[in-house]
Amino acid sequence: MSDDGPGASLRAFVETAVDGDSEGPRESFTVLERGDDPGPAARLSALVERLDGGDSVVGVVPRADPSLARRVAGGLDAETRLVFTGSAGDRLDGPAGAAVRSALAAQGIEPYRHEGDSPVGVLLVGERAVVGLFDERGLAAVLWSDAGPVREWAAATCRRFLAAAEPV
Repeated sequence: MSDDGPGASLRAFVETAVDGDSEGPRESFTVLERGDDPGPAARLSALVERLDGGDSVVGVVPRADPSLARRVAGGLDAETRLVFTGSAGDRLDGPAGAAVRSALAAQGIEPYRHEGDSPVGVLLVGERAVVGLFDERGLAAVLWSDAGPVREWAAATCRRFLAAAEPV
């Protein structure tokens, strides 16, 4: 991971978001970026597939990348509530909105629409926080952590967006 790539940007974003209190910042979370093996999309899919039956997923999704969505949704077997913001939220209302909503319902995903935007995707996958950074090519980097401060920040972010969102 380069010092100026998307992974470094994502790491800095999360470190700032948790006020530097991430239980030893460099050791408390793992970051992968495009070009790593496995890449961020593969790691995100693997993290979702590892859920136990009683776990849930809640998150904020700023961008709807169809291939990433199919890959991740195929591994979901948990109660899932997602808040769609920005361009992802626009897809719920746009020309393909009915098809998108139908696909979400088929996967058992409860969608919500938030009128604002988010600079990153944030998920709570069971007890793990997962944060994704998107660029014009899709998911550029993913970070995950079990550290308390990171989970607390992710949970607060998800609660804030859910409280301001409307069910779709």
